[in-house]
Amino acid sequence: MTKATTWTQRFTAYYYLCRFDKPIGTELVLWPTLWALWVAASGMPDLKTLIVMILGVIFMRAAGCAINDFADRKVDGHVARTKNRPLATGIISAKEAVAVFIVLIAASACLLFFLPIQTFYCSFGALFLAFIYPFMKRYTHLPQVVLGAAFSWSIPMAFTAMGRPLDLTCWLLYAGNLAWTVAYDTQYAITDREYDLKIGVKSTAILFGRFDIYIILLLQIASIVCIGTALFIDDILHPYGTIALFCVALDFIYQWTQTKDRHPQRCFTTFLHNRWVGMIIFIGIFFSLL
Repeated sequence: MTKATTWTQRFTAYYYLCRFDKPIGTELVLWPTLWALWVAASGMPDLKTLIVMILGVIFMRAAGCAINDFADRKVDGHVARTKNRPLATGIISAKEAVAVFIVLIAASACLLFFLPIQTFYCSFGALFLAFIYPFMKRYTHLPQVVLGAAFSWSIPMAFTAMGRPLDLTCWLLYAGNLAWTVAYDTQYAITDREYDLKIGVKSTAILFGRFDIYIILLLQIASIVCIGTALFIDDILHPYGTIALFCVALDFIYQWTQTKDRHPQRCFTTFLHNRWVGMIIFIGIFFSLL
């Protein structure tokens, strides 16, 4: 396909490259960031830090999408769900995608001037994970674990932004979010498993095989245990944190009923359902800290 020739077409292509039309990824990073900010601040964080962290989530998620499409530019055209992405169709070039990535990383770096120096140091982990994740599916069946590490990195960044040490509560939230991320991204990977096997892309959905749904459930249980323990340590589990985690447990049971037959479209719809999981946990934390 010929490259876009007007600014309107090019702007639209960049919009889709950054997945601004699909906010689910931003939501899945944003909710854990808000958990961590509220827990680290023992309540409402200051407005400046809150705005800076939210903008950081938006920029870094968009940057991750740009570098992901750069890495997948030669395979996306072979997958029904991704064949119309801007790089797959040739509307924008690989160089343009890298340029978008660099601009968004630079914008994220500028935000660090408004945060403590400890957050600046912590941000190198986020940059490293965001860059390597898209390439992991070529070398390991565990790219979802790397994604979980990347999506969870906003938690220690939030703690440092609030001036709180990276204590046990922080790392339990991190571990819980990582387990949850691997679970829902495996649901997502089941959607593409047929295509991934054909083109040689690796994933936990392929690695787990016929045990995939059961391992997803175990990961979801582990996430509840880790997050629940973190909230217990900070004395914010009772009563609203407990209610929230109970609702999340019910949601995970519902997700299992929807994915147990491994129907690709239902697995994808169930993946989208995880936006409510993050929101429910945040509501529990919010009301527990009022």
